[in-house]
Amino acid sequence: MKTIKTLLLGLAIAGFTACSSDDPDHVHQEEVITTMTITLSPQEGGTDVILKTQDLDGDGPNPPIITNGNLVAGKTYNGSIVFLNETESPADNITTEVSNEGTEHQVLFTAGGGLDVTTDYTDQDSNGNPIGLTFTVTANTSSTGTFTVTLKHEPTKPNDGTIAGAGGETDIDATFNVNIQS
Repeated sequence: MKTIKTLLLGLAIAGFTACSSDDPDHVHQEEVITTMTITLSPQEGGTDVILKTQDLDGDGPNPPIITNGNLVAGKTYNGSIVFLNETESPADNITTEVSNEGTEHQVLFTAGGGLDVTTDYTDQDSNGNPIGLTFTVTANTSSTGTFTVTLKHEPTKPNDGTIAGAGGETDIDATFNVNIQS
């Protein structure tokens, strides 16, 4: 009987040790990102368009504050993204970390609801795969729809540019209503 108790105690200790959260290979601390600001600057004159989502209470009761935008048909815009954690003071700029860990991140762009845009990456990680912190958006024709921007952590790279093809974990995503006007 004493041998069985000793054996069970040994197995329990081994089980706790094996599942220890001190193992850095098994821990991924998800970044807190409260704010994503996308700046779209027309290549040939015009006013910048800002798309922004801010959710200071995370999963709290308040919905995110979303700023939507209007584009001009036929124009191409240079895009850039800034990710912030505004629960810190001063705000922590997560964009730098995403850039430094480019092989572990990718921003994906999805047009929906009939929005006629084309996006192209203008930045790459150290392996030549896209990151998406800088990009271009071409507003092809007058249309209305949604523009979803998703930051993936540890996506499959290279991939086909879709959420399903990229896999990985979503750090933040937001859907913006966009109108393309003539």
